[in-house]
Amino acid sequence: MMRFSSFLSSSKSILGRAANVKDSYWLNTQHGITTSGPDLVTDAGSSSIGRFANYTVFKGKAALSVKPILPDIRELDSRSSRTYRNGGVMLTFWPAVGQRKYDWEKKQVFALSPTEVGSFIGLGPAESCEFFHDPSMKSSLEGQVKKSLSISPLSNDNGYFLNISVVNNIQKTNERLSVPVTKAEFTVIRTVLSYVLPHILGWPQAMRSHQPTTEKKMSKQQGELRPDPSFEWGRMPLLVTCKTIHSSQKKKSHERLAVRRRRFGRASAEQ
Repeated sequence: MMRFSSFLSSSKSILGRAANVKDSYWLNTQHGITTSGPDLVTDAGSSSIGRFANYTVFKGKAALSVKPILPDIRELDSRSSRTYRNGGVMLTFWPAVGQRKYDWEKKQVFALSPTEVGSFIGLGPAESCEFFHDPSMKSSLEGQVKKSLSISPLSNDNGYFLNISVVNNIQKTNERLSVPVTKAEFTVIRTVLSYVLPHILGWPQAMRSHQPTTEKKMSKQQGELRPDPSFEWGRMPLLVTCKTIHSSQKKKSHERLAVRRRRFGRASAEQ
């Protein structure tokens, strides 16, 4: 009985520490992701509403945060808009300066493009990949700052290492940060990336904006168009109409078919 009461008291203290925002670094991981609403779809491109979601992993030598960057969608006129620039996924690393303490000012960032997100998602259990970025590419400072992000598996299939390296020839610095993530944490990151990939391309926003307009303007005749190869090769939507045939309609169809067969038989006999 004494052991059980001591377990309850320790559990309450643990929950109290976890519930305190100031002591949230006591946890190994912090979850800042919600799936309770289509915020990425309905509010994409809206500057009046600020919404933030992230997934952060705290480790002994560094911390890692993953958050989406929505695409830049601009209006062409009052009735149409287009994706001006694709979004991405921002990875932010902070070095540890003590036990459960991190230097929030000395961060390193690495933005994954949609294609790089796809490489991350498709990474196999024993596979590794590496990305190279030059923030000043196609400018006078090209080659002065070089960034690399590598993802390599841990031993015994227990997770992955995420390593970032930033070489700054202007400031004469070379910084490296490494964050080991468990198999469960990596699964969370990969699941989040799979969910966010269409959104950073702007596809759900485009589908939601075009679908109501198409339904309102679609006539009955357009809905009964037959399949045409030109639609497929021209990458245009192919309209398919599905109809339910009731038993009474089937009976009438069979009767019409029988009449046609009798007429065809009489014509053949006369010939």
